[in-house]
Amino acid sequence: MPATRKRFDDEPYLGQCEATVIAVHPEGIELDETVCYARSGGQAGDSGTLTLADGRVLTLTDTVYADDRQRILHVLDADAAPQVGDRVTVAIDWPRRHRLMRLHTCLHLLGSLVPAPVTGCSISPDSARIDFDLPESTLEKTDLTARLNALISARADVAITGITPEELAAQPDLVRTVGAAPPAGAATIRIVEVPGVDRQPCGGTHVANTGEIGAVVVTKIEKKSRTNRRVVVGFA
Repeated sequence: MPATRKRFDDEPYLGQCEATVIAVHPEGIELDETVCYARSGGQAGDSGTLTLADGRVLTLTDTVYADDRQRILHVLDADAAPQVGDRVTVAIDWPRRHRLMRLHTCLHLLGSLVPAPVTGCSISPDSARIDFDLPESTLEKTDLTARLNALISARADVAITGITPEELAAQPDLVRTVGAAPPAGAATIRIVEVPGVDRQPCGGTHVANTGEIGAVVVTKIEKKSRTNRRVVVGFA
């Protein structure tokens, strides 16, 4: 089966699109293209609606990848399902998606403030967390909050570019997350950059300008293991 066309890669502010149903699986509906981000890289999958040609509106509860990581499945909260070949309108819950975008970009800024490898992250609509390989805690909530909000207030544009796997291999320092690897067989790897602040491979959705994030607060810094410190951030 062909890979799903991911409209969110180039158009993260696109709220809906027309699509054709190309497969119906017990675990979800497969479309030829979608605006829905599939759960990956720590970022939650999109929810929203799927509107059928007869006007019925089905609730989309989650978006996930199929096992091959090339096709995207839309999880419906209903027994009813469209048929293969049907034209549908797929739409995201935009306020929820925008919060995810704001917090994902926020984590990139936060990572730039902590000179340590990243061991994991999680982004939900209301809070996000990032784990650092830090044997000793050198972080303080008030200080980190102030420095993070200063970066947000600088209102820097966020740039999306691409490089080849060979170019990435020549710049290993671009990969901040331990054990992360680009998608197998990818001809181009997506790079998210806040000029002068952060530049790294990332497949997530991001805001166009750091000012869109709004004020945030570091709510918790906790020790998860001997060499792991978790920083949790939320909207102020």
